[in-house]
This record gives sequence, structure tokens and C-alpha cells, in this order.
Amino acid sequence: MYAVIETGGKQYRVSEGDVITVEKLNVEDGANVELDKVLILGEGSDIKVGTPYIEGAKIMGRVVENGKAKKVVIFKYKSKKDYRKKQGHRQPYTMIEILSLDGKAPVKKSAPKAEEASADEEVKANASMKKDELLALAEAKGIEIDSKATKAEILEAIESASK
Repeated sequence: MYAVIETGGKQYRVSEGDVITVEKLNVEDGANVELDKVLILGEGSDIKVGTPYIEGAKIMGRVVENGKAKKVVIFKYKSKKDYRKKQGHRQPYTMIEILSLDGKAPVKKSAPKAEEASADEEVKANASMKKDELLALAEAKGIEIDSKATKAEILEAIESASK
């Protein structure tokens, strides 16, 4: 099943589980969002088409993150006239994960949390982890590390304690 929604002056084809990047919305990370401008909803021969929107149709989503896109450089230049103008722009966006197409908030499945997962299988420290994650891992293993320590020092302390 899929839907075509409109937000931010653009149209998006979505289905459950999709993560889409839309124009900036004024909602916080992790908040649920309800998109009610649904143009098309259904699949196969069971498609509803709105005029322009389908009444009562809602798409439920959760905000994954708010951020800014990569910088676009605008460079204006006129030859032989000593005119150069450099300007940059970063477009703000909101990333949304589509939870359900029928407008009902889905029942949350009880997924194992990070604490439960660490009890089942040991998490190994590696250089690709962020400093905060390494500090949390060290704290979970009972290793005392100064929060001002560098990432390399934290990794070394965790590795030496695990041997």
C-alpha cells in the first residue's frame, strides 16, 4: 500500500517504513507528526484519488531529525569587469519516518533496548563510536574515565580493562 502526500509545496510517494526528507516543519525530534494532505491512497485496483485531497485520510509519521542540507555555493562572475560574488546556502529539512498510512498510531513493538541488547551480547568499543557512546560504554563496564579524556585514551582504557 502506498500514498501520495503533499507537504512543503512538494508531493511525495510514501509507504509504511519509508524515511523521507521534507521541507522544514516546526516539530521537535522524536515527535509524532500527522500529514493530512493525502492525494492518493491505496494499491492496485483499490486506489482512492482525492479532489484535491482525500477527506479523513491521514498519514502518521515520526520526526527522525531536523537539520540542514549540504552547502550549495552560488558564484556569480562577469568576465573582464572585476565582478565576483560568492554566496552559500544550506536548506533546512525535516526527516520523517512513515509509521502508518491509515491515520492510526501503530502499536509500538517491544524492541530490545540498548541496555537489554548489551546484556545479551557484549558491545565492543571501536574508533567509529562517538565519544559520548564510549563514555557510556565505559560507565556500563564500571571503568572510571575522566570526561575530558580524548577518544583514543577512552578506547585504550576500555581495551586494557577488558583484557
